Amino acid sequence: MSRFAEVLDRLAATIESRKDGDPSTSYTAKLLSEGIDRAAKKLGEEAVETVIAAAMKDKDGLAAESADLIYHWLVVLAHAGVSLDDVASWLESREGRSGIEEKAWRNRSL
Repeated sequence: MSRFAEVLDRLAATIESRKDGDPSTSYTAKLLSEGIDRAAKKLGEEAVETVIAAAMKDKDGLAAESADLIYHWLVVLAHAGVSLDDVASWLESREGRSGIEEKAWRNRSL
C-alpha cells in the first residue's frame, strides 16, 4: 500500500471515529454536526483554493490546499455514508476506458 493510501485510510478512520464526538473539542465533530450542506460548502471552498494554488504554480500551496481538500472530501463522504471502498469500486469500474469513452457511457446513463 502506498504512503498516501495509508494516510488516507487513517484519516478516514479518524473522521469516522469523530462522528459522535464533542463539537466543542473537535473541528471534525463540529463539521459533521453542522450537516452535509455545511461540509459540502467547505469542500467547495477548498476546491477553489486548490485551483487557485495550481493556477499560481504554488507547489507548496497546492500540496497544502490539496490536503485540506481531501480532508473535507472525506468529511463529506463520511457524512453521506460513502466509504472509500465505494469510491474505489467506481474507479475500478472505469479502469481500461478512455476518459472520452467514460464520459459517453455516463451521458447514456443519465
